[in-house]
Amino acid sequence: MFSVSKRVGLTALAGSAALVVAACGSSGTPSSGSSSSSGSTGGSVPQLSVSSLNNTFSAMTALKPLASRGKGNVAVILPDTVSSTRYVEFDAPYLKEALSKAGLSASQYTVQNALGSDATEFSDAQTAITKGASVLIMDPLDSGVGAHIESYAKSHGVAVIDYDRLTLGGNRKYYVSFNNVLVGTKIGQGFVTCAAAWGVKKPQVIVMKGAPTDNNATLFAQGYDAVLKPFFSSGKYVDVANPAGTWDPPTALSEFQQSFTAHKNINSALLPNDENAAPIIHYLQNQGVKAKTFPTTGQDATLTGLQNILSGYQCGTVYKPIYLEAQAAAALAMYARASVTPPASLLNGTTMDTQTKTSVASVLLTPEWVTPTNMNSTVIADKFVPASQLCSGKYAAACKAAGISG
Repeated sequence: MFSVSKRVGLTALAGSAALVVAACGSSGTPSSGSSSSSGSTGGSVPQLSVSSLNNTFSAMTALKPLASRGKGNVAVILPDTVSSTRYVEFDAPYLKEALSKAGLSASQYTVQNALGSDATEFSDAQTAITKGASVLIMDPLDSGVGAHIESYAKSHGVAVIDYDRLTLGGNRKYYVSFNNVLVGTKIGQGFVTCAAAWGVKKPQVIVMKGAPTDNNATLFAQGYDAVLKPFFSSGKYVDVANPAGTWDPPTALSEFQQSFTAHKNINSALLPNDENAAPIIHYLQNQGVKAKTFPTTGQDATLTGLQNILSGYQCGTVYKPIYLEAQAAAALAMYARASVTPPASLLNGTTMDTQTKTSVASVLLTPEWVTPTNMNSTVIADKFVPASQLCSGKYAAACKAAGISG
């Protein structure tokens, strides 16, 4: 999640979306296998469920029969490399692994990154379609470029799967993401628990947001604003500042510094992701702020974020098992490429595009709030972050205390 860096080219239309989740399945428990049934084109269609996805990628092999039935290539276009390390470290390799294990050869799929440029993202999509892509898996930098790409794809008979971030005003076929309102809810709940645990008598809170052009940022805020509202209304917390929002860490630091300078009473920060939190926490440390006195939050379970949690400068982070998201997107691409309908056991929810007022068939996965108490059983167990890196140097003692071992 996640997030967007500085744009060039097309501008976005900001908006919000409401998630309507139906029959959400487990996002991490392996099933006993896959069966077959008739699809929309007749014949046997491999069946896959959300609960069959796990970190071995074994469920993908059930989709191999679709590889020979499908036509064209699958093109993946990721947004940037700055807002979150996830796109390079996890999404790209996971998507390649999922598509490969589903039966596609290396010549039948591509994974590209738009490097924070709207113009590049649109150009990448055009090029992919020209070279024979029949399905696009796209994480749009913003809804403006996303809608432009989806209109172009539709005119060329290419199916689009919105990946991680919904394109408002678009016409995609499916959407794959985590339940993003729930992401925000977990951030808010984590903040509340942490403020009490760290003994902050009356939190004076700066509430920060992601980029206003990112629909996910709107959904995250919807979640944590709802958690914080009764605390602000009752006077238990004070809502001190609400900067405009960004996914650019230096800009986030500038926003924070301006508010912190103007309001010296600020003693806690609701921060939307680990990347934005990192420079702010470093700034607070340079201001002499002690551990477990100034609650902050995050998401994405970055190495720096997890180390800030271990050292007592960040309450927790939202962990999104990206290997689940990548497999779900690859699976939908295989069904779309073969022109068959995915099973209801995979499409476990719907998402409302609030601009077109249409309901989008979705795979919505469940995020997790990570603190030292469950770090070992989540990000370490999933090999999302190596224990050897997490626990190096000054973090060794905190890892030991949390029961984390290499």
